[in-house]
Amino acid sequence: MVAMADAEPLSDLAWFFLSWVATFFMVFGGALPYIPQYREIQRSGNTEGFSTHVCLVLLVANILRLFFWFGRHFEVTLVWQSIVLIFTMLALLHLCCDLQQSSTLTTSRHLFTDFDPKYFWAWSRFLDYIQFCLSFTMVCLLVTYLLIDSQLFVETLGFTAVLIEAMLGVPQLCRNFKNKSTAGMSVKMVLMWTLGDIFKTAYFIINATPVQFWVCGALQICIDIAIFFQVFTYEKGAHEKYS
Repeated sequence: MVAMADAEPLSDLAWFFLSWVATFFMVFGGALPYIPQYREIQRSGNTEGFSTHVCLVLLVANILRLFFWFGRHFEVTLVWQSIVLIFTMLALLHLCCDLQQSSTLTTSRHLFTDFDPKYFWAWSRFLDYIQFCLSFTMVCLLVTYLLIDSQLFVETLGFTAVLIEAMLGVPQLCRNFKNKSTAGMSVKMVLMWTLGDIFKTAYFIINATPVQFWVCGALQICIDIAIFFQVFTYEKGAHEKYS
């Protein structure tokens, strides 16, 4: 009986530790795949192989997810995850803007305040991306304030947020298809995307989060696998071409 009583605190401590580790990875794990991509861009000095629309997808999705929380509270862990991802995407955009400015010879500038759809998300300054994020946040704040009591709006907001996030890999998938190459894209980033998506989908199911989360998590895994198929296909094609 004494041995069983001693084992219970140890079991509780082990579960507490595992829960803390899982929470830590949920908060910061989403940002980890972008460290290899950030270093790859720094090393190569160009952004050609990376689609900055990945940043657009994650910024929009996570801003929407934060507003979804006000309408339907879910785990605070996912709120902190969104905040960390927003700052991570801004850091990646800042690096891309710096490199593009230093490598561009033209003096023409494209600003967010020009409201030219032709150059949407192809602006010349990092400040323009900040202006877009602030403007989008203010619009979301106004709409959410007006419709927060509508259950249909809240559920639609949540589904839109996670569906957009599920499309995270699509810009990179399209960039690879257009270039017929995955050069410049960090394969480590995609590997970490896949492992992270598997982990978080399992986390969503175990913790009984709203159904929108785990359905779109499963969709993300499918897109990750498609990108890996591109890596295999295009590298095999390149080897056959030069062999």
